[in-house]
Amino acid sequence: MPAHTGSASVQPIAAQPVAVPAALPPVHIPPQPVETTPTRPKSGLFGPGRKQLEAEQRMLSAEVERLRVENTRLLGADRRQLDAEINQWHARLADLQRQAAEARQDLASVRRQVEQVGVELVQTQDAALLQEVGLYHYLHPLEDAVAYKERLNRLQQSIKTMARGDQAVLAVTNWTVNGSSREGAAMVRDFSRLMLRAYNAEADNCVRNVKPHRVAAMVDRLAKVRATIARLGKTMDIQIAGSYHEARVMEIRLTADYLGKVEEEKERVRAERERQREEERARRDFEREKARLAKEQAHYQSALAKLQASGSTAGVEELQQKLEELADAIAGVDARDANVRAGYVYVISNLGAFGPDMVKIGMTRRLEPQDRIRELGDASVPFRFDTHALIFSEDAVGLESRLHAALAEHRVNQVNTQREFFYATPAEVRAVLERIAGQHLLEYREMPEALEWRASGARTSRGNAPDRAVEPSVPAATMPPVAPPAVTA
Repeated sequence: MPAHTGSASVQPIAAQPVAVPAALPPVHIPPQPVETTPTRPKSGLFGPGRKQLEAEQRMLSAEVERLRVENTRLLGADRRQLDAEINQWHARLADLQRQAAEARQDLASVRRQVEQVGVELVQTQDAALLQEVGLYHYLHPLEDAVAYKERLNRLQQSIKTMARGDQAVLAVTNWTVNGSSREGAAMVRDFSRLMLRAYNAEADNCVRNVKPHRVAAMVDRLAKVRATIARLGKTMDIQIAGSYHEARVMEIRLTADYLGKVEEEKERVRAERERQREEERARRDFEREKARLAKEQAHYQSALAKLQASGSTAGVEELQQKLEELADAIAGVDARDANVRAGYVYVISNLGAFGPDMVKIGMTRRLEPQDRIRELGDASVPFRFDTHALIFSEDAVGLESRLHAALAEHRVNQVNTQREFFYATPAEVRAVLERIAGQHLLEYREMPEALEWRASGARTSRGNAPDRAVEPSVPAATMPPVAPPAVTA
């Protein structure tokens, strides 16, 4: 395609003949009055100055001279010269139209190539795939990762058997080379093995790199590899057998299911370990509390025994009442220790970390529930949690489960139910609590204090943070030189 030079647009010129008179009359240019522009700045107090008028007069004289020269040229031009000039413009216009047509053809060709490449292209960008992924559903639901592993092993053995038994590739059987069918069969066999090796390399790569959110992309990629092999082996009708391709596709899907089940079991194990650690902390709390109460009970019993030995009755009734209270407290701790479902349900938030409309709903068996809340606000989050609601229940496990079920549509993590965060306000959670539980709230606070967050400037995003460079506290020019370390023999 010829290259375009310049960017001037050429207007179409009509192709009809132009009638030019043999003698053109002289062009009379009437003198034009000189008008002053209203917005022209004045150079003097009473109008334009002398220098400005002289400059305008010179400009008008030059324009008149240019028009006279053009008039003379037109009067001296004959019909043949004008026709030649018109024909040149027509030729140039035709050339530009031809170039535009070629450019449109080239553009259409490029678009067809782009469409073909788009069909052959496989989407493998994790960011794009993750953006489109939904909840993962197991294509072959089995009980655990061990069952998936066993089924994968059986499938892989079947794939190896098909490859060894010449069931993986289909090809022609009547190919000849130099008139020899034997050489032709050997050539077809070698090319078939080469194609199968390329296909298996791509299939193995898909199996190694597959993840639950990339299953469709990997299956599509392997299908396009199979189509490419069929296109390249069209001469000898070489193609991957459909049953072998389906087996490799099932291997990809089973591998994705296996990886998903392994991750699910890991998360379940992590949650169980966290539950066991929490139970151990609660057990130690109970033991410490019982030891404290027993020590206090022994103290009061000793004091009561001394009073009774001395024969004094003053304070005996008060000591006996205190001992009864201690006995009830010890019994209560024993009951709490024995009842693994009793505990506190808490509703907490972290305004600085998660925003104003997100809460965490959990439960703890600790004697002091704030200990658990303080542990949650450790170094893994930038600020401490604020407590909005505390409620004690003999069946805290069941109360927590009912709360989670009532707010299931507001759950932040719809995949992992061990994450107990919800898009809700404390007032909404309180309304649900009053509807499904009705127990007395030990503590409730609508607005979070968020002291650390507010003291830090109450910024909700990095965009609100000031852009300031880290500068030394002492100017470089005034900083004392650093002495080298002393060298000892």
